[in-house]
Amino acid sequence: MFKFLKDKIKGAIEKISKKVEQEAPSKEVEVEGPISEKIKEEQKVEEKQEKPEKEKKPKKKGIKEEVPELKHETHQTQLDVTELEKAQEIKPEPIEEKKEKHGFFYFLKKKREEEKQEPILGQAQIEEKRGLFQVIKEKATTKVINEKQFDDIFFDLEFSLLENNVAVEVIEKIKNDLKKNLTNKPIKRDKVAEEIKNSLKNSIEGLFNIEQIDLTKKIKEKIEKPFVIVFFGINGSGKTSTISKIAYILKRQGISSVMVAGDTFRKGSIEQLEEHGRKLGIKVIKQQYESDPAAVSFDGVSFGKAHNIDVVLIDTAGRMHSNVNLMDQMKKIVRVAKPDLKIFIGESITGNDAIEQAKSFNDAIGIDCIILTKADVDERGGAMISISYVTHKPILYLGNGQRLDDLEIFNKEKIISNLGL
Repeated sequence: MFKFLKDKIKGAIEKISKKVEQEAPSKEVEVEGPISEKIKEEQKVEEKQEKPEKEKKPKKKGIKEEVPELKHETHQTQLDVTELEKAQEIKPEPIEEKKEKHGFFYFLKKKREEEKQEPILGQAQIEEKRGLFQVIKEKATTKVINEKQFDDIFFDLEFSLLENNVAVEVIEKIKNDLKKNLTNKPIKRDKVAEEIKNSLKNSIEGLFNIEQIDLTKKIKEKIEKPFVIVFFGINGSGKTSTISKIAYILKRQGISSVMVAGDTFRKGSIEQLEEHGRKLGIKVIKQQYESDPAAVSFDGVSFGKAHNIDVVLIDTAGRMHSNVNLMDQMKKIVRVAKPDLKIFIGESITGNDAIEQAKSFNDAIGIDCIILTKADVDERGGAMISISYVTHKPILYLGNGQRLDDLEIFNKEKIISNLGL
């Protein structure tokens, strides 16, 4: 899936990176990075040593508490000679004349302060304000792309997207996103390709920011049965096969269904649906060819109500979005069947044609979601990338083969991965 588009995107990013390297002006800027572990450890030791120790009051050796009392008891006229002599023998030195003794940590601190004043070879200047998220600054060569250069440089990517059937609206969106994220900002010289790739990935992810539909949950939430689904699309898009695949998924989840042969135009369509019904053990409601498809749809919904069926799956004839009469017939089916879900089925490999078809069907009846068939052989991916963004409708499933279990839930992460992003 997407091999051709994946290779084109990869090649375009490489070309853009080379052009940025050659044409975009260089500039030296200061960038911030994490401080080294060695510096962190030294800072911790220094901060620990800088904590002031509690000052201890010097003790006066040999002086008893009785001695100071001599200064206050003025009424005492005589002292014991022996005690006085002992007190006079001890003459403590005045505190102000005593020299401060310095320990090991004092000299270590002094040495570190002297080292701070000298530049350290190969180390950026450490910010004075210390904290948990300290940083160092270094000079790096960067590239700066202005808006005019951007338009010239990114032509290769635009051409690659157009070549792979990506819708014009989507290309404009991607271009504006990249311009906003990449222009007039310094980009490290060795990170240009990475920045372009990340910006492109984020932009494409934004194409699928549409609320997804959980089909099983939606069916079970409806109180009054049946839950009615009508399938629309052009000739040969795979509607009948897809309906049988949906019926198979529902049956495995314990949800009953009935299929309605609403395609009364194409010869063999009723027999095709009946064959799928026999394989699945599911009832098929039908009438004669050229019958009114709205009447067949009404019969199918009535049967579902009468037999307490969970889901009614209505097939319709393929019709070109440009055929006014057939589009009016489709509107009549919607009025009669009153579907809970209207699903457009398109071929992924038809690219922009599938997108235009989805837009026309959405304008006519207001589709709810999309199923893209033949996704397994889609090498370009233009429709899959574009259709949700253009119609504002989610992709429900992708058809990946002819077997009943070849229908997978749409996953945007898988799409991004297949694009090499």
